[in-house]
Amino acid sequence: MPDKRNNALSSSSLNELKLKNRLIKAGTFENMSPNGIPSQGLIDFHKRFANGGVAMTTIGYCAVENAGRLNANMLTMHEDFRSEIVQLVQGIKRHDCKVSGQMGHCGAFSKNHTLKRRPKGASGGLNLLGFTEGMWFCDAMSLKDIDSMVKAYRDAAKFMKSVGFDALEIHFGHGYGLCQFLSPLTNHRKDNYGGNLENRLRLPLRVLAAVRAEVGDDFPILAKITMSEGRRGGLHYDDSIEICKALDAAGIDAIIPSNGTSTMNPMLMFRGDSILPALLRYERNRVMRFILRLMGKKMFPSLPFYEMYLLEQAKRIRDAVKCKLVYIGGATSGENFTQILNTGFDFIQLGRTLLADPDLPQKLAFEPRFKSRCTHCNQCVGTIESPQGIHCPQFTDATAL
Repeated sequence: MPDKRNNALSSSSLNELKLKNRLIKAGTFENMSPNGIPSQGLIDFHKRFANGGVAMTTIGYCAVENAGRLNANMLTMHEDFRSEIVQLVQGIKRHDCKVSGQMGHCGAFSKNHTLKRRPKGASGGLNLLGFTEGMWFCDAMSLKDIDSMVKAYRDAAKFMKSVGFDALEIHFGHGYGLCQFLSPLTNHRKDNYGGNLENRLRLPLRVLAAVRAEVGDDFPILAKITMSEGRRGGLHYDDSIEICKALDAAGIDAIIPSNGTSTMNPMLMFRGDSILPALLRYERNRVMRFILRLMGKKMFPSLPFYEMYLLEQAKRIRDAVKCKLVYIGGATSGENFTQILNTGFDFIQLGRTLLADPDLPQKLAFEPRFKSRCTHCNQCVGTIESPQGIHCPQFTDATAL
């Protein structure tokens, strides 16, 4: 009898890591770590996807140091939290699911009040995230600061491997710290870390080399990148091909081509309905609520959703690199998964789709053409700031997570 399963359920390998299928839970900041301590709710959140059948889940935004946290409720990969993070990782792995950690640094984009100084990024200027919190400005990193950031990534990689993570995903995109060096919109440096793309790649490639040196050649490292910032003068699709070629040559195991930035153009990530109503529902800062009501429609416009909306541009990267490629962006059905994998992608990351249907892999085993209930309303984005943490408000009982 021929195998009638969806090909997304076939096993594969990422470097030396064996994955039972091609479906990976994407990193979505959960806001379930009060004061940086992972809660039982965070363990239960990821166990839900593990029990639903994904091959690997990604713990969103694992800051490599305290200065890399956007706020005080983000995880820090540090010895002070070893026992709690071991409990988190091992609690998920017991459910037949691999665990990846998304290594991040906010750079100049922060509202972390535990800092005793201004946040630092590629260049100085306004701190857009912290503006309404009284953290109005950011400073440019010195060469010593850059060396310290590289060391923070290396130390975090050593720690994360030691506590049981199966893979590491370095976040090079979405306007965060390393993306601030890659983007000409945020990098105005005049030294060897600014100017042309080769220079702007210098810090990201140093970080990758440091992480690789610490975890070894057989440990999986993924890279999440932004293909286009959607802003004049910013990163664009042709830049992303050169960035991916450089990461490939430097030994990355897999690339996840995403879109947009959290700082300037988040709707390019999601498409669909505006995230503004959800942001207003949970925002508690009065100044920020005023700004959102005044400028939100322009900042967060609804964009027509269509399935696999990043596929055509991501295929250009598929043709340019030899490493494995992980598709993300509007994949909602078994038919989508088949088309993506048949196009030459190796894995598929799912965010909103799994928030709406945590059991999607199990359902796919019974119905290879299964389609997610996700309506792309994007209200899950706003729930990051809710007391329960991120969840699908339409189809998921947050108390069950």
